[in-house]
Order: sequence, then C-alpha cells, then structure tokens
Amino acid sequence: MTASGGKPTALFKIYRGATAVIEPFAWRKVSRKLASFGVPEARQRERLGHATQPRPDGKLIWFHAASVGESLSVLTLITRLGERLSDAQFLITSGTATSAELIAKRLPPRTRHQFAPLDSAGPVDRFLSHWQPNAAIFVESELWPQMLVSARNAGAKLVLLNARLSQKSVDGWRKWPGTAHYILDQFDLFVTQNQQTAENLRAMGADPERIQPGTNLKAMSAPLPVDEDALKQIREALGSRPIWIASSTHDGEEETVLSAHKDLLARHKDLCLLLIPRHPERGDRVETLVSDAGLSCARRSRRELPNSKTQVYLADTLGETGTWYALCPLVFLGGSLKEIGGHNPFEPAQCGAAVITGPGYFNFAETFKPLIATGGAIEVTDAPGLAAAVARWLENADTFDKARKAAGACVAAQQSALDGVVETLCTRLDLG
Repeated sequence: MTASGGKPTALFKIYRGATAVIEPFAWRKVSRKLASFGVPEARQRERLGHATQPRPDGKLIWFHAASVGESLSVLTLITRLGERLSDAQFLITSGTATSAELIAKRLPPRTRHQFAPLDSAGPVDRFLSHWQPNAAIFVESELWPQMLVSARNAGAKLVLLNARLSQKSVDGWRKWPGTAHYILDQFDLFVTQNQQTAENLRAMGADPERIQPGTNLKAMSAPLPVDEDALKQIREALGSRPIWIASSTHDGEEETVLSAHKDLLARHKDLCLLLIPRHPERGDRVETLVSDAGLSCARRSRRELPNSKTQVYLADTLGETGTWYALCPLVFLGGSLKEIGGHNPFEPAQCGAAVITGPGYFNFAETFKPLIATGGAIEVTDAPGLAAAVARWLENADTFDKARKAAGACVAAQQSALDGVVETLCTRLDLG
C-alpha cells in the first residue's frame, strides 16, 4: 500500500506557523553551537537549507539520522545498497558537529554529508528543491513533521528505519491521534527494531500493512575503525599489565567505576583502567574524580601515555573507541548505571569483547537480552558487583573466552539480517 498523506490537521498548521516564528532563534542557537566546534559558516548555513555540494545526477537516496550512533549505524547499509544499486547516489544528513566529523571519516562510495535543515518551511523547501531525493529514509525516532510532509509532497518515498519510540514519545503522540495518524501516514514503510515498537506504531495510527518488524540496525554496522599506530604505542606503554575498559560513561557513573577499580587494585596491583567518558569535553571533571579517588591518571587529550604507575588512563578524545576496544576485550558499557538507556553493546562485541552493563539499558533491551542469555554480557548494579564481574573474567581465561565467543555469535546472527533489510528497501521503494 502506498502512503496517502491525508490532509493537514489544525495542530500541524499551528506547528508550521510556530516554526516560522521560532526559526531565527533556533538558527541562532544551532549556528553558535556549530561555530563553537569550528564548523565553517558556509556549512552552518546548511541548517538553513543552503547546500554546499551539487546534487549528483541520477537516483538519490537520502538518509537522515540525528545522532552519532544513528548516523554510523546506517553507513554499512548504505555501502550494501551501493553494491546492489550501482547507479544510485546517497546523501546522509545529521544535526551535530560530532556526527559530521565521524561520518566524514567513514563515508561510503557515492555518499555525501550535509547538516539537516531546521524543521521550518524555508530551510526544508530550499533543501528539497536542491537535492530532490527519490527516497527519504529516517533512522530511529527522528520525526520532524514539516520535513516528512514536504519530502512526501516532493515525490520522495518515505521509510522509518530501525524505528524505536520511547513510551513517553508514544504517550505524547497518542494525545493527538489525528495529527499522529497524519504524520505516520506520510511513510510508505516502517521497519522496527522490535515487536513492541511495531505494536506502538499501530496504536498510534500507523497502517499495519506498512509495518515490518526488523532488527537493530546498529548490530549490522561495520566495526569501529582502529588506529594501528596508536594501538601499537599504547600496547608498548602498558606492556604486560592487565587492563579493563569503562566505556561511554556518564555523569554519576564514574564514581561507581572508580570505586570498583580501587577494589580490583587490592587484588591486581598493576591493573590499569582505561576510562572513556561518553562526552570527551567532561575530561577535566572526570580527571578531578580520579584524583579525588586517590588514583593516578594520564590523559589522552594531553597526548600522555600511561606509565608503570598510571592507574587510570583517561581516553577523553573523539573517534578512538575502536582502537581501545582492539586493545582490551573486557568492557563495561556505561549509560546503564543511571536511567540513561544504555549504549550499543554490539560495538565492543564486534571488536571481540565481552560486555558488562548496569541495569538501565532500556534503549537496547532487545540487543542486551540475547547477549545476557548466552553469557556474552553480564548485568551488575553497583561497584562491588562490577568489581566481581571484572575479576571473574580477569582471573578465569576459559570463562572469559566463552563469554567473548558468545558475544561474537550474537553479532553474527544479527548481521545476517542485513541482506533482508536491503531487499526490503529495494522492493518496497522500487529502487531497483
């Protein structure tokens, strides 16, 4: 069934009018933020719909992903689609300077990146007038009403891919059923991460015939890049010392990690913790926490290397996580000791790691469930539990090897679904 689009609701018209009023203020905010990251003015203006690259000839498939994780998750899919559709060109849009920087390092063939236009009539119309996409694929939960409606009116077929909607988002949309139905009716296809999202979409008014339960696209992404020179340098600096990683930690989690590390040092005096805060700009704050815990620290952002007395190596840099996972396959994954939702466990698992997590991984529940069930991941709740889990794997090589193999098997099982996603998109969107 093809999307019908329907007629705009009163609420949508109010939203459209409000965004026109808000646009100058939104532009001021986002341009300042991009400028603070060193993004040139011309590229900042992409958020107003002013393209900085020409549209390529032929069929153009547009992917929109808001965050770093969402952006990187589609790169492997774009590569596979490019292999299947030799005449297709690809555009990926995102909203942050960090995502743009990381995407630029990993762009697939025939792919270009732009910052997404603000969801206001002028920026969206300029963007669509220039790029004229044949298909628009929105990743996860990024639903910008004007962008969706205008893209469909411009003739693009729309997909919500890797769809994941929080219960809060679902409850919010269900308060406005007419508008929810109108927005969802713009899509030709929904490919969900799990059955729960499929049920939520139906409850919000999506056409059941357009909903197809899928899998987590992040499980299919290529392994994170590894800097072999940096890896060699760190290995030489650490020598034969045992290591464990706490990755993607957030405010309020480092205290628990450092407490666990102090407990572990009582049993493994030469153990080094490689601490990777989710947001590198928190490096100064995290260094203070390390000092307050009475532990010695070296920082990657200062180009320091760990020495024999370094108890914590603070990896407060961007884009090097794959290198650290290649260094050490024992990973605690943050965003889970607090109610944050967790982070993608397949990133460390793809690099051969077994994973430890806190209980707050609800955004990745369908991903962690098979990992924990097969022993590829362990759930802990506090510092003693974290210390015990790390010690168990440090001290029992056979148990740790089985955990790593179980994690790898889960990744392999998910990756096999990529061909099915490619086939679904090509068939349902008439891409060839």
